[in-house]
Amino acid sequence: MSTLIIIFKIIIALGILNVWLLRFNKKTEWRGGGAGSMNEEFEKYGLPIWFVPVIGFLKLLFAILLIVSIFETGYDLAFIGSVGMGILMIGAIAMHIKVNDELKRSLPAFLMLLMSAVIAFA
Repeated sequence: MSTLIIIFKIIIALGILNVWLLRFNKKTEWRGGGAGSMNEEFEKYGLPIWFVPVIGFLKLLFAILLIVSIFETGYDLAFIGSVGMGILMIGAIAMHIKVNDELKRSLPAFLMLLMSAVIAFA
């Protein structure tokens, strides 16, 4: 496994863990619609509140799959984790566009989408 792929897996996983576990209720410059928390961000997107735990679970699951795939290469964990994360990042970018965010706010999702694509097709 190439070093770059491992680095991408770690960057994605740490980024997701940071946003969904450490900064869940904190305002950041990357939040959609200038929201102050994850729940408020989903409200700004016009999504039902029950989406928050569903999307959170999926993002954390795919992040964990990416980390586990560094050590366990016998399964398609990297492919599942990266494709799942990529699909969620497409959704995140779409939500930023929906609320007319400046492009800067979509940058993390776009970079994670690119890294996910590299992992999936490596």
